[in-house]
Formats: sequence, structure tokens, C-alpha cells
Amino acid sequence: MDVDNLTSGKWHGAAVALVCGSLILFFSLGIRHTFGLFLQPVTLGQEWGRETFAFAIALQNLIWGASQPFTGMISDRFGAKPVIAGGAILYGLGLWVMSQVAGEVIFTLGAGVLIGLGLSGTTFPVIFGAISRLVEPQQRSLAMGVTMSVASFGQFAMLPIGLGLMTGLGWQGALIVLSLLALAMFPLAFGIRKAQAPVLSTGEDVSFTQALRDAFGTRDFWLLSLGFFVCGFQVVFIAVHLPAFLADEGIVSGVAMTVLALIGLVNIAGTYYAGLWGGRHRKPMLLSWIYLGRAVVISAFVLLPVTSTTAYIFGALMGLFWLSTVPLTNGTVAAIWGVKHLSMLGGIVFFAHQLGSFVGVWMGGWLYDRTDSYDVAWGVAIVLSLIAAGINWPITERTIAQREPAA
Repeated sequence: MDVDNLTSGKWHGAAVALVCGSLILFFSLGIRHTFGLFLQPVTLGQEWGRETFAFAIALQNLIWGASQPFTGMISDRFGAKPVIAGGAILYGLGLWVMSQVAGEVIFTLGAGVLIGLGLSGTTFPVIFGAISRLVEPQQRSLAMGVTMSVASFGQFAMLPIGLGLMTGLGWQGALIVLSLLALAMFPLAFGIRKAQAPVLSTGEDVSFTQALRDAFGTRDFWLLSLGFFVCGFQVVFIAVHLPAFLADEGIVSGVAMTVLALIGLVNIAGTYYAGLWGGRHRKPMLLSWIYLGRAVVISAFVLLPVTSTTAYIFGALMGLFWLSTVPLTNGTVAAIWGVKHLSMLGGIVFFAHQLGSFVGVWMGGWLYDRTDSYDVAWGVAIVLSLIAAGINWPITERTIAQREPAA
């Protein structure tokens, strides 16, 4: 990456946006990654079924995805700062509401609605759109990879922090502290200023209507979205249900925390190299290999005897593919439709991701409550991964200008 473009001394420069955006994702995705640790203590303490907690997190992902195109549209039009600031407040409030134990409905309001809205303003569609408009086209994939690497470190760091807080303060006290950490994103929002003159390459300066019409009328947009649906299904199902799955297999809770932390730690390298290679190779091809890798890793994990050792190996290998899809998927959107409307178009693709998240986390709890097993859910995750590998391969990265016939 050209350091000169990322070391501007100006407050509104790409360097400050990259640092602040990375830290925002550190807190936003890191805190979210701890929710699986709360499944058992919350449901046992309140005498709820696992489906109740799973539905709240599923609704969170659905609200997050459904609101993402609109928060992206606002960010494209008015800048990311007000969107991120508002999202930080909603995120912190949602965590506080979760801690109050005021019944299933209020818990779902906090965990599902408020945090879902907060996430839509503080995660990668908004952050990537803001940063991408500040860097050269050939550097965007790597910039996204660097940002997601910091986010992956957040997933690694916040898990032991969350477990330590639960051990020392109980799960309610832990949620209150996490709500304060979420509010740390508020001042970071002021480091991401709106680009006065976005860095656009030839053919990127298209109108909102033209970009939207072309995306919905293009096969590749739908294939990319369907692939991202699978990503959402897998990562949220694993993040929320893996601790309970391992506990059912007789493995102590500390192992589950370590496995999820390993996923975040290894994914630092996974997302960085995905962004790096995405600038050199066909991004849809790399996505196909990632989904195929997930299918192999999940299959081996569920077919072999589940032990602490196999769980650690699963975490390390799954970390290579965990959020590596994010810079490649958003990079593909930027390569085809440009960055002028990236937050909005990326938000639409991300909605498909969150539909998958809703189905994965809710279905996992629903199937478990009826079969006392996660076997069927694991099988669905494997089949979907193979489908995603197949549908991403034929996607091309031709811009609107390249696809329009010459006048």
C-alpha cells in the first residue's frame, strides 16, 4: 500500500479514517462476538429455552441487515460520522437493556432491535464506504483487509475480556461494562469525515438510480448476495451455538472461549491476505475457495470425535476463512459499481448476509430444542458452503461501462 496516501497529517485524511474505522470495528464486531458466551448463563438463569436467546440474536441480525441499506444510503449522502455516532449510542443502550432482566420481550428489544440498529451504523458497509472514497482504486481491497484485520483482533481480544467480566461481575454486570465500551465508538466517529472529492476511477461516477437499476438487473449481484447469505448463516450459527455445542459434548466453557478467540486471532491474517490477494487476483474466485475451505473444515470437525484438541484445530482453521469474505465481497461491489454508492449497495448485499444470519442462529436453536442435537444444522452449513463455492466462481468484475455496448 502506498503509505503516502494513508499518512496525511490532516484530520480528515485517509490515515485517520483508517485508524478510527478499524477501532470502531474492533469494538463493534468484538463485542458482538461475545454474545455466544451469554447463551447458557442467560437461559439457565432466566429458565428460558435456547430458542428464546437464539431468536433475540436472530432478530438482531435481521434488523441489522434490513436497516443496513438505509444507513448506508444516509452515509453515502451525508457522511459516515452521524451514522456511526448514532449507531454507537443505540449499541450501548441495547447492551444496557439486555442486562436489566425485565422479561423476554424487553430482552429481545435490547438484544434484537437496539443492537441490530446500532450494528448497522457501526460496521463494515458504512466504514468501508467511507474509507474507500479516500484511497486509490487499486488500494481499496488492501485497505479493507487491513481494517478487517483489526476487527478480527477485536474478536480475539474481547472474548477473554467478556469471559473475565462474566466471572467477576456476573453476566448482567458484564453487559453493563460492555455497554460502556460500545460508547467508546462515539468519539471515534468524529475521525471519519466525509470526502469532499471522492477518489473515483473511470466509469465510477454513476447516478444513484443507475447504480441501483444496474445492480438489481445484473446476475452477478444476485450471485454475490446469495453467497454472502451462506457466510452469514455459518458465522453467526457458529459464534452463538458453538459454546453450547461444546458444552453438550462435555467440554468446559473455557475451551469454547479459546476456540472463538482463535478464530478471531487467525482471521487477522485471513482478512489481511484476502484483501491483499483481492487486489491481485479475481475476487469471486478467491471467495469460491474460501467457501470450499469452510465446507472441508466443518465436515472434518463434525465427523471426527469432538475433543478439546479438535475444537482448537477447528478454531484455527476456521479463522482462516471467517471474515475473509468481507473485504472480497465489498471489494467486488466496489470493482463493479464503484465507491460513490458503496455503503448503500454493500448494505443491500449485506442484507442477504443477515438473512442468512437470522436463519442460521434461529434455526440452530429451533432444531436443538426439538432434536436435542445440532447435527442437522451442521449438515445444512456444509451443503450451503458447497453451493456458495459454486455460485461465486462465475461472477465477473466488469464495470457498468465495460458491460454497456459502445455507442
